[in-house]
Amino acid sequence: MPPPLCCFLSRLYRRPPISQPRRSFVDARVKWVRDRALDHAVEKEKHLQPFHALKDLLLFPSSAASSSPPGPSFPLAFIASRAADLRLPFRPIRFIRLFPSAFIEELPAPAAGAPPRPVIRPTPALLSLHDDERRAFEAARPDAADRLLRLLMLAPRRRLPLCLVDRLRWDLGLPRDYARSLLPDYPDYFQIVPSTTGIGGALDLELVLYRKDLAVSAMERYAMKTGGYKKGMSLAFPLHFSRGFDLEKKVRNWLDEWQKLPYISPYEDASHLTPKSDLAEKWMVAMLHEVLHLFVPKKTEKENLVLLGEHLGLSPGFRKVITHHPGIFYVSNKLKTQTVVLREAYRRDLLVEKHPLMGLRYQYIHLMHLGKETDAKKKHSKSGRVAAHGSIDNGITVEDEEGEEEDDDDEEDEEELSAASGIDTEDESDDENVDQSATTEQRETTRHGTNRRVMVSH
Repeated sequence: MPPPLCCFLSRLYRRPPISQPRRSFVDARVKWVRDRALDHAVEKEKHLQPFHALKDLLLFPSSAASSSPPGPSFPLAFIASRAADLRLPFRPIRFIRLFPSAFIEELPAPAAGAPPRPVIRPTPALLSLHDDERRAFEAARPDAADRLLRLLMLAPRRRLPLCLVDRLRWDLGLPRDYARSLLPDYPDYFQIVPSTTGIGGALDLELVLYRKDLAVSAMERYAMKTGGYKKGMSLAFPLHFSRGFDLEKKVRNWLDEWQKLPYISPYEDASHLTPKSDLAEKWMVAMLHEVLHLFVPKKTEKENLVLLGEHLGLSPGFRKVITHHPGIFYVSNKLKTQTVVLREAYRRDLLVEKHPLMGLRYQYIHLMHLGKETDAKKKHSKSGRVAAHGSIDNGITVEDEEGEEEDDDDEEDEEELSAASGIDTEDESDDENVDQSATTEQRETTRHGTNRRVMVSH
């Protein structure tokens, strides 16, 4: 029996369901253009993390350290046994000797018949800077707790693997012993619980309290300052392109329309969004934008975002989202890795709003470089004298203690990393940062040049 006419008409004139716009990103390759200023922001932190880890090994309370004046010290052999944990880029003794303004190498008188055992001690300058950092951590405790709380609030399951939090500790600005010195003071915020993965001994950091007053993104806070913003309204992300960068017309047209889409906060549930839609992409950009805002350097290794994305509800395709929006994110290929930088947070190579901990990290960088150029000149002068007196030392081969050279060919690294990402590359046009970057490279070349082998003929 055919259906009644009224049923047929109701189906005919039924309003179609309101659907989200499907993905309309144009099929065009977005070129990667080098930004020398942001590259320098990444490159100037070379060796900073292993340097800081070694400093913490020396200065954090430990039964393995000697506390005899003028400060704690460690046997070099013990430091060598921890080289992997410290992520030292090469042999410990060579790394330590790179920073004479921070580390003192001593050779105590050995016991009768025992081989000499070098010990490493911090300099007074390093001790003073460490004390300043301790005070900064203490003053920033509420801020650090709120930042960690927000990160857990972004996770749909309100928990993250503790090993992942450890990996992000540096970016979050947490002290190395945060599990003992910070978490116990905020029992209403956090608790450490067994992992649900079934891996024996694995632990998660779980959210205890969801604070709605903190569930406001950086984009929303800025919009509220200007007034007139309400949830669900359109918010356009700030765009900053590298000098010499130019979007194709069809990409720019798409971007203009995409910016007009409603802004969905990363703290909101986005499970209802159509996968691979433009609106879903805008939510993913909002999520990445907020995560980078939570990090004190406003940047992190791309691999950190990949690992974190699995726990934030981001689809595997979010990696392409980063390359689709070069005006929001910059991917630096310096230091043999890929670092994602939040563009709006930087003016040239400097942070617009500098967290106190970042100010201290820049002081560590300054300390790392103190005395290095003078030391390099002395070594160069000594090598010249040895070469001028080729007949001395009975033909002995004079070489650096380690006889190693670090491979710093960043140009090749950039080509390989960019090729792996499937991104077209293009160099940025010359700007004022070129001279500064070139000067840095010259200093690095000078330092590494002292590691070459000098052959003394008989």
